[in-house]
Amino acid sequence: MKIVIVPSGFKECLDAEEVALAMARGVRNFDPSIDLEVIPMIDGGEGFAKAVTHIKGGELIETEVTGPVGEKVMSHFGIFVENNKRTAVIEMAAVAGLKLVPRDQRNPLITTTYGVGELIVSALDLGVDHILIGCGDSGTSDGGAGMAQALGVRFLDKKQQIVHINGGEDLLQVDSLDLTNLDKRLQHVSINVACNWQNVLCGEKGVARIFGPQKGATPEQVEKLSLSLEHYATLIQEAVDIDVRSLPGSGASGGLGAGLIAFTGAILHPRFDIIMDYIHIEEKILTADIVFTAEGSLDFQTPNGKIPAEVARIAKKYNIPVIAIAGTIGKGADANYQAGIDAYISIIPKPTSLEKAMKKAPKWIEESTESVLRQVAIGLAMAKRKVLKEGVYQK
Repeated sequence: MKIVIVPSGFKECLDAEEVALAMARGVRNFDPSIDLEVIPMIDGGEGFAKAVTHIKGGELIETEVTGPVGEKVMSHFGIFVENNKRTAVIEMAAVAGLKLVPRDQRNPLITTTYGVGELIVSALDLGVDHILIGCGDSGTSDGGAGMAQALGVRFLDKKQQIVHINGGEDLLQVDSLDLTNLDKRLQHVSINVACNWQNVLCGEKGVARIFGPQKGATPEQVEKLSLSLEHYATLIQEAVDIDVRSLPGSGASGGLGAGLIAFTGAILHPRFDIIMDYIHIEEKILTADIVFTAEGSLDFQTPNGKIPAEVARIAKKYNIPVIAIAGTIGKGADANYQAGIDAYISIIPKPTSLEKAMKKAPKWIEESTESVLRQVAIGLAMAKRKVLKEGVYQK
């Protein structure tokens, strides 16, 4: 049997490599002789910069920047050289991710992407030719306005006084944008963004309504944030003549996608498509008898460009069964059957606290993977017995 493991990370708990190693231990517990291929997968979120930089043999640079709640945090970005061009790899989760927002401060109305802009400036200071940005696992919903301020954009009120954007709610105070001091070096650098192509900035399926509650927003705050981002889209359209409201990916990372389009000239890409340029998995998947994938929370959003569904999409081209290991099973998870995932299982064996679940996750992932394989073995044995009974089995 050949098994290929292609998991994502468990947000705020384990990165993709840690999940992959736990799953591999489960396979080995079942049968050490199994032919196993392990490919930790990144989606632009946590671990993106480190993974791409490692693959490309580059250097990881640590620096202190502004975190999502306004306090200084240590972050990082990568630099690698390819075809005589210097590329910086920036991961928004490493500077403005949900993991960096204390649980008692989770309010997307008052979190900022200012640090993302600081990382871009640091990369420009090193004379890069290209910037690759991963959008995912964000703890912000300011539309990238904080980032824009770090790059030199001024947000002005009706009296032409500067409005300091500390979060999405501050956008309602803004009357106009001044791009005079926007960093001119951006004109000479190409920027590509790996993001969730399904996320849009505004409307009923806008980022405020879809992801605001996950970041701690109450229903009232969701509505306020939705109004703020709609107003922000109007300001952007007036300033740069681009309507970002429903552009694919504009809602990525709390609207950071919209800010990157408007202020840096970035090109947004479905995250799996661009990441495949760096991590080649299809030729690995097509050799498998079974593919295992994983995600922290499997629900109705998983088919919208998340790693398990994208892995399943590739596997189904070759009629290879896909099994997903999940931290939790959420609302509408059965939509994943149509997305190509044949079966899924939660690692949590009994009701428990979040703290305990995060601590036990590596062991539970290992045990769940082994358990699933034992069930698969039962099915194979039953199929073999049926063939034997029908008298057509040849040893």
